[in-house]
Amino acid sequence: MSVKTMKPFEYHAPLSIKELLGLLDEYQEKAVIIAGGTDVVPKLKGRVLAPDHVVDISGIKELSYLKYDEEDGLRIGSALTLKQLEASEIVRDNYPALYQGSSSIASTQIRNVATIVGNICNAVPSADSAPSLLVLGAKVRILSSEGERLIPIEEFFTGVCRTVLKRNEVVTELQIPAPAQGYKSVYYSHTARRALDLAMVGVAVGGIVEAGVCKEVKIGLGAVAITPKRAYEAEKLLIGKQLTKELIEEAAECACMNDCAPITDMRATSEYRREMVRVLTRNGLCEIAGL
Repeated sequence: MSVKTMKPFEYHAPLSIKELLGLLDEYQEKAVIIAGGTDVVPKLKGRVLAPDHVVDISGIKELSYLKYDEEDGLRIGSALTLKQLEASEIVRDNYPALYQGSSSIASTQIRNVATIVGNICNAVPSADSAPSLLVLGAKVRILSSEGERLIPIEEFFTGVCRTVLKRNEVVTELQIPAPAQGYKSVYYSHTARRALDLAMVGVAVGGIVEAGVCKEVKIGLGAVAITPKRAYEAEKLLIGKQLTKELIEEAAECACMNDCAPITDMRATSEYRREMVRVLTRNGLCEIAGL
């Protein structure tokens, strides 16, 4: 029986963004970027990826930061680890869905080196950070030697393990606006085990409810389509209406039937995933509504 071995590659450890962009311009499709490497290294070992060059951005101090103010909101550098994010009181207090999503990923050992930007760049549909970023209005800052672009997280994912990134581009930052007064958010990850498991379904809910009326709402879904996505049809049912348990049940049913297209695989059937979307969406809406 043949055993796959990692293809030899040249390793680069740039210390500045300028040096990084130069490497990406030079090697283009022959290069792969790593930060923590927790997603990339297994793919290298299995030859899912077989680059000639591996570019490690973990040593670029310009990319390792977390900043917050009430005007600009939260800024997360692409080399910041999940554990650093999880340890932030600012994140825990102001962005609970982001805290819950980030702390749901893998194990403490993995989160010590993995990054949230790496999690979204890996672009698996079950990424725990993605539904939370969808309901928090995140934007992705992308840089190349040709310039910069800032795109909403909804437009970042294009398919399974696919994003809008070009060969010479790198994500340098996640930008999340400061939450509006009264904005609540929550994330649920449904797994077979409590830890070290991929989500069968991930649901994030965020919104503002005043005197029982839904002023704003966003529902983010993971592991139930080819990309993480918003439940737009369910959201439309809720805006401007009094949130009753009956209306919440209707919106949850809409989310599971109209806003997702789950598959059957070794972890769950499509029918089970739809049912969990319904249950978790209902639970999230009840939580932000105080019901």
